[in-house]
Amino acid sequence: MKRALLMLLAAAIVGTGATPTDAEAATKKKAVAKKAVAANKKVQRSAKQARVKQTFGVKSAHRGLSLDDARHLALQSSGVLVQDQTTGAILFEKNPDVVLPIASITKLMTAMVVLDAKPDLSETLVIGEEDVDILKGTRSRLKVGTHLAREEMLRLALMSSENRAAAALSRHYPGGREAFVAAMNQKAQALGLADTRFQDPTGLTAANVSSPRDLAKMVDAAHQYPLIREYSTTSEGEFSIAGRPQHFRNTNTLVKSPTWEIGLSKTGYISEAGKCLVMQAWLNNKPTIIVLLDSWGKMTRIGDANRIKRWVESASLGRPSAG
Repeated sequence: MKRALLMLLAAAIVGTGATPTDAEAATKKKAVAKKAVAANKKVQRSAKQARVKQTFGVKSAHRGLSLDDARHLALQSSGVLVQDQTTGAILFEKNPDVVLPIASITKLMTAMVVLDAKPDLSETLVIGEEDVDILKGTRSRLKVGTHLAREEMLRLALMSSENRAAAALSRHYPGGREAFVAAMNQKAQALGLADTRFQDPTGLTAANVSSPRDLAKMVDAAHQYPLIREYSTTSEGEFSIAGRPQHFRNTNTLVKSPTWEIGLSKTGYISEAGKCLVMQAWLNNKPTIIVLLDSWGKMTRIGDANRIKRWVESASLGRPSAG
């Protein structure tokens, strides 16, 4: 009887084409593959980041900043550049030449091109259907038909990163939006921004790209415009939209911080770009440009900015940095 049962069991195993050893091996193989996929997702958030070499190149002799301290900053942004605005000395850099989407950092160039045309800032502009975002489907409190002065549109684009305001500004440019985007790229060339390209005035397209090194130049150029400095650092404001007061806030919470003295600011975000932030700020009573591209996590770009601030302030005093 026992022999018959064993023969039946063997036949069943042969019939399935598997052995207990084969089944165990298959299960183990699947488990290993699953772990490998999970590990890969953790290391590579996207194909774009996989192509970015995470390297540090720090030049800090001009401020006496410590290279060892800089390596402990543990910044989460993929592309970083910190520069002394007065001397041009690079205080810290991480992938300074990597070309990445810049999202709404674009609006700094938008503002410069608008102001270069010397338009009537009091002229009333109207939000049209052409200004509605059909690429990302982002929302806006500026309904189609909203009337605002060009100056208010510019303030909203810089302070609150209002996409429809930026789109309307470009559409009311001499020659229309196509001429406006051409002027953006011409301005980039004039500033020597070799890695920078624009296809729209809002930054909603991932085709708007630049590098940290280029953006430091762009921030320095934008800082020469008093209205860009004022509007980009205004913490909040009230606007009359369709006859009703609407409150808007700055997308960079640091402009309200008593520990920061910020002379220019712009945030940016689309999924392809991650969280971005550029600023001109005074650190140790010196004007400093900070560029942070492709941060991930809601507060990471703010955290990176604060880590940089602590590092510059502590390293210049000869104390260990609080990375």
